[in-house]
Amino acid sequence: DTLKAASRSTIGKGKNMLQKVLIFLFISLVIYLAIAAFLLMNGRPDELAQEDKGLDFNELFVDYSNLPELRSYEARDGGKLYFRYYPSQSDKVMILLHGSGWHSKYFLSLAGFISSEGLAHVYTPDLRGHGIKPERRGDIGYIGQYVDDIADLIDLINRNHPDAFLVIGGHSSGGGLAVRFAGSEYGQQADAYLLMAPFLKYNAPTTRPNSGGWAQPYSRRIAGLVMLNNIGIKWFNGLTVIEFNMPEEARDGTETLAYTYRLNTAYAPQNYKKDLSAITQPILVIAGTADESFYADRYEPEISKYTDVQVKLLDGVTHMGAVISDDLHPIIKEWLESLN
Repeated sequence: DTLKAASRSTIGKGKNMLQKVLIFLFISLVIYLAIAAFLLMNGRPDELAQEDKGLDFNELFVDYSNLPELRSYEARDGGKLYFRYYPSQSDKVMILLHGSGWHSKYFLSLAGFISSEGLAHVYTPDLRGHGIKPERRGDIGYIGQYVDDIADLIDLINRNHPDAFLVIGGHSSGGGLAVRFAGSEYGQQADAYLLMAPFLKYNAPTTRPNSGGWAQPYSRRIAGLVMLNNIGIKWFNGLTVIEFNMPEEARDGTETLAYTYRLNTAYAPQNYKKDLSAITQPILVIAGTADESFYADRYEPEISKYTDVQVKLLDGVTHMGAVISDDLHPIIKEWLESLN
């Protein structure tokens, strides 16, 4: 009887302890969700500082009359995605991923140079959620979709250019997406990477506050969504989390001035340190010393911690100039010709 009583007492104590643990976990979850909900409901764009002047778009006001027409390919989800193609007499192919807010149109001069010089065929996709006719402007289906879309474009390229040497390049957020792709399951499909003023992370040593006045994130809302996603709740990933400070004179109706959480998250490295560490291929980084969004002189010391990198700085060149400036041309030409 004594043993039975002791056993019942032990079991009773165990049940009480379990109940206390479950109550604690329940209360913790309620508090966690309450904090996340508060952050979500109080989400608004961060205020820009007076010194944040944004980007200079004047360099993009050029003649686009020779712009190639849009072509399309079918992604794995059945969606129709668009790209421009610059043919060349070359055994290399380059994909150029555009930055935030606009689309592949502004690659005209760079892609035209690369193709006409016989350096590479160039494909410039309008990333999902961007361009002239997106299905849902500023939004995508799920966070990993951009990587899948690039892999689907590579499938098309492999059919059109069997055994070609593939270079994946990107500017600004497009450079960040290239880094994310490099760290993905498909990263070794590229033979080299070209990053022009790449975005690594909002708090990376290379990034100016609010990207120099270009980006206005909803910091509280992003924090709340990160909390929810950490416990598998993705219902609110379609909320807007960032807006872009594009001047009126640069707008033509094809710009994309706000992103949802899932698009914004998909457009950057998943973990830039791990993603860069996955790159064993040749990698060239180009940035201008007058970049309004990033600290150009910090790219080499930061990226070289994780991978072997060649960095070229263009004196007096702006963020947009890192794509538009003719100063890029001899650097890219020499680099591409050195790749085998």
